[in-house]
Amino acid sequence: KSHEELLIPPTPCRAKTNVMFLKTHKTASSTVLNIMFRFAERYNLTVALPADQLFHLGYPRTFVAHFVEGFETIGQNYNIMCNHLRFDPLEVRRVMAANTFYFSILRNPIPLLESSYIYYKNNVPAFRSSKNVNEFLASPTKYYHPVDYRENIYARNIMWFDFGYNNNAEDDTKYTQAVLEEIEQNFHLILIAEYFDESMVLLKHALCWDLDDVIYFKLNSRSQDTVQTLTPESEEQIKVWCSLDWKLYLHFNQSFWRRIEETIGLEVLEEEVDHLRTRQKELMETCLSEQEAVRKDHIRNKALLPFQSGAANILGYNLKQDLDNRTLRTCQKMVMPELQYTSYLYAVQHPHKKRKEVGLPLLWTSFQEK
Repeated sequence: KSHEELLIPPTPCRAKTNVMFLKTHKTASSTVLNIMFRFAERYNLTVALPADQLFHLGYPRTFVAHFVEGFETIGQNYNIMCNHLRFDPLEVRRVMAANTFYFSILRNPIPLLESSYIYYKNNVPAFRSSKNVNEFLASPTKYYHPVDYRENIYARNIMWFDFGYNNNAEDDTKYTQAVLEEIEQNFHLILIAEYFDESMVLLKHALCWDLDDVIYFKLNSRSQDTVQTLTPESEEQIKVWCSLDWKLYLHFNQSFWRRIEETIGLEVLEEEVDHLRTRQKELMETCLSEQEAVRKDHIRNKALLPFQSGAANILGYNLKQDLDNRTLRTCQKMVMPELQYTSYLYAVQHPHKKRKEVGLPLLWTSFQEK
């Protein structure tokens, strides 16, 4: 090669715009969904949204292509898919382009199960019939009956289930190994909820997005007083009771850090995490009247009230009153809960269809206000 050729700077990468996010339960995935929706709007992308009045893609049934609104006419031309679904690679590939980037997020099964317990307390038979999370974990099989397995999915190996596998399967080494390898083949990246900011930096690099594309306000979190303290015995029990999820988490927590070391390195990671947090703080100061999430009864604008479930008090945000139109729009999108955002995008993409009912006042009556 001639001397000149070597001086050409490396080609900057182009932002990936075909992206599928497998939205797992109780893993900070609502915050990721908000990031995906805002990105879709920024680049005017087509989102594979749930058909008709649904807010999830057929969950807990295994995903099939016709769960997506407009699939019959739009076909394999969707850019973004990120609402809850139970993964089936072949069916998802019928909807998403061939060069789609697939990613998901996992959370430590110990805090995850406690979160599930509070959030799904009223829906899950195994949770409903026990007094608290520690009582349930003292003898799970007393409350968890295989006949109710559909209603009980949140009570055992929920991540394994979301990835499309049997959450009551025997924990057999050969089987779990095969599943982990299959997930590695189907997904380009698995993020870790405990390291959310690090995950966002890694995602930004993998997708060649800007810092502003992965800035977020934490969504769908709950008030501290609804958190139950697990006993050390309960914590150990979860590793056994949810051993499939435990193996899944340990495996991908390791590959997550390996991936960081191989691609950006820990030093750059730390710099960019600082950068992300600084920018996030700036935005919070711009947008929010309190610098933190507030309880449901303190949310002034009911249009921004997140969906409430079980015994959890799901927090939301209050925006500053005197924002100019453009800033207000940006801030509203940052704090818009999952159901409202899904409903809004649905109305934009499918204007002739009946709007999805959220059961709350509309944030904007017309889309011209953008």
